[in-house]
Amino acid sequence: MKRNDRILLGHGAGGRLSHELVTGTILPAFDNPYLATLSDSAVLDALPPGRPALTTDGFVVDPPVFPGGDLGYLSVCGTVNDLSVAGAKPLWLTLALILEEGLERELLDTFVQGAARAAREAGVLLVAGDTKVVPRGKGDRAYAVTTGLGVVPPGREVSDRKLRPGDVVIASGTLGDHGATILASRHDLSAADLGSDCAPLASLVATLFAAGIDVHSMHDPTRGGVATTCYESAVRSGVRMVLEEELLPVRGDVRAVCDLLGLEPLYLASEGRALVWVAPEDEARALAALRSHPLGRGATRIGTVLERTDGRSPLLLRTTLGIERPLDMLSGLDLPRIC
Repeated sequence: MKRNDRILLGHGAGGRLSHELVTGTILPAFDNPYLATLSDSAVLDALPPGRPALTTDGFVVDPPVFPGGDLGYLSVCGTVNDLSVAGAKPLWLTLALILEEGLERELLDTFVQGAARAAREAGVLLVAGDTKVVPRGKGDRAYAVTTGLGVVPPGREVSDRKLRPGDVVIASGTLGDHGATILASRHDLSAADLGSDCAPLASLVATLFAAGIDVHSMHDPTRGGVATTCYESAVRSGVRMVLEEELLPVRGDVRAVCDLLGLEPLYLASEGRALVWVAPEDEARALAALRSHPLGRGATRIGTVLERTDGRSPLLLRTTLGIERPLDMLSGLDLPRIC
């Protein structure tokens, strides 16, 4: 491979090589008037009515390219999804790439094109960014840092504070696909149909609200999976939740990976799924709205919110035998560098 087919320290020095990298690789992928000025800051239009929503995230996934996605695609999806499940309409993103000296330019192109594809799918603009290069051996190919800005429309309130006994817990699709895919890729396990569920949820969430559903709370079950997400929500809201084992939508190949490596699917990350809490009278309409969207065709109820009971775990799993066992938060590093 030729020397100019790899990232050099000079690509992060702010000079000619930096300029060539930005104008030759990044700008063409994210062509928009905000980014084209190459100013120190993007000067944006006035925000629509509502409350601003802001999020930031770092991505260190290993391997950086996997079935169903890559570092760039994942970084945009993750940030868009954090805004979406807060009830916000994502509008603008920033992206910073930390590259290791010697990274193949072809791999960088994959990340950039992946991020651009996710932005198009989500209907957001990437309006600012940065690129830094660290010496060989001081990084692991590439990391990404994203920030997203969106707006929560007037009158919309999505919060764990709204959870009430009787609410139902809905998953928008199969669970643990991303975590199982990263595991399989890392351990050279082959599964023809196994792939990450990584996807931007903005249009799925918009479909849910367009149906007039009063969404009490929403989360994307990434690190720590469904179990950790539900546990934290139950603690914050002062309720108890029961998940039904027989209702959990877990693919057979995901279960196979977990059985082989001794893991629990409920703790594996999903990067293109939403957990939605609604009142029981809204369950049927919420499921119909989710299933009308390509990303929600597998939506199903997986549990119920109950009154908090002293001395009992805030999260229980009712097994197929009818036995209730407590579920705790993820302890330790079940799967590092998942996203």
